Amino acid sequence: GGTDPVVIREPGGTRASEIARQALLDPEHPLGPVAELFLFLAARADLVQTVIRPALGAGRVVLSDRFALSTEAYQMAGRGLNPAMVRAANHAAAQGITADLTLILDLPPELGQARQIAGGKRLDRLDRESADFHRRVVDYYLAVNGDGVRHLDGRLPPDQLLQVAWSEVRAAAPDAFPAAVG
Repeated sequence: GGTDPVVIREPGGTRASEIARQALLDPEHPLGPVAELFLFLAARADLVQTVIRPALGAGRVVLSDRFALSTEAYQMAGRGLNPAMVRAANHAAAQGITADLTLILDLPPELGQARQIAGGKRLDRLDRESADFHRRVVDYYLAVNGDGVRHLDGRLPPDQLLQVAWSEVRAAAPDAFPAAVG
């Protein structure tokens, strides 16, 4: 049930998706925007078929660090790819699956990168993009709203941010994630 969620990362989670992830994030191997898009979507299509669809079919909750919205933010807004092409390809890769709840952590890109560096993260190919690229991505995320979309203050201390995130998850799926007792 919901109290035993399937936790995935994108791109990744299957052998093919992890190979795509390696190609996508390697700073030594530049990729054109369309090749980048299709590697992300190939990874997603395999993850949907191999992990997400079976988990949902078994009644499990799936928690992912990103999904189709990230492709819109990075490849459409960040890279400037044609929105109709990105949305159509994105839809095909997701195979009709959409997120019930999307939590967007609103954070200035400079602060996000400073945290990555402070945390010792090796900056990948996307992390190393220009400030303008990251600003376009952030601006896209900031503008997203609608059913199931919640914006959280990414500047909160991690423990408070986690509490806020879980309260949104519990509100969206109270049967799957009942509030802690006691």
